[in-house]
Amino acid sequence: MLTSCRYCGRIHDTKYDCGKKPAKIKRDTKAQHIRSTFAWQKLREQIRERDNNLCQLCIRNYEGTERTYEYRNLSVHHIVSIETNENEAFSADNLITLCRTHHDMAEDGRVSIELLKEIVRAANAEISPLLKRGDNF
Repeated sequence: MLTSCRYCGRIHDTKYDCGKKPAKIKRDTKAQHIRSTFAWQKLREQIRERDNNLCQLCIRNYEGTERTYEYRNLSVHHIVSIETNENEAFSADNLITLCRTHHDMAEDGRVSIELLKEIVRAANAEISPLLKRGDNF
């Protein structure tokens, strides 16, 4: 069946590969699977509560801070990535709440893992009873 190709604009058979159609990108990673689970969503909310729904680098006036009490565009960051160490995916000691700016800096390596771990250690010293119990996810 001849039809107009939405990728190259020419008319050719629907089964013909014109070479302009983008390749399918496999996006089914272990990290995406973990982030889609109920356990992760529950833990993410607990970490945000532990961190008072504030970027932990902004309240310490780290480089790139625009607002000391940044509560917008927050995400929970894996200090050691899931791809690097899958066993740390659900560890509260490996998670920290960051704004978009600081999350990007942490992903690029512009924020040291040691600094992030130290902030988490301090936060866990004042941790909520729910996370202290050591719930297994």
